[in-house]
Amino acid sequence: MPRNAKSQKEIILEYLQQGVKVNPMLALNSCGCFRLAAVICQLRKEGYNIETIRTEAHTGNKYAEYSLA
Repeated sequence: MPRNAKSQKEIILEYLQQGVKVNPMLALNSCGCFRLAAVICQLRKEGYNIETIRTEAHTGNKYAEYSLA
């Protein structure tokens, strides 16, 4: 990763601050983040109030979406 590139955490935080609901597919496609829950945990420890929304896809798969509360 180049020195001036943003970290996965920074990219995900920017999405949340813009009002975007972040889900695992968005995180993977936008910044290559396979561990979204770990990034969300770090952000919560830093004091961000992040809400978890449990969602079920039309295929029956369940996943979480995150947004700033």
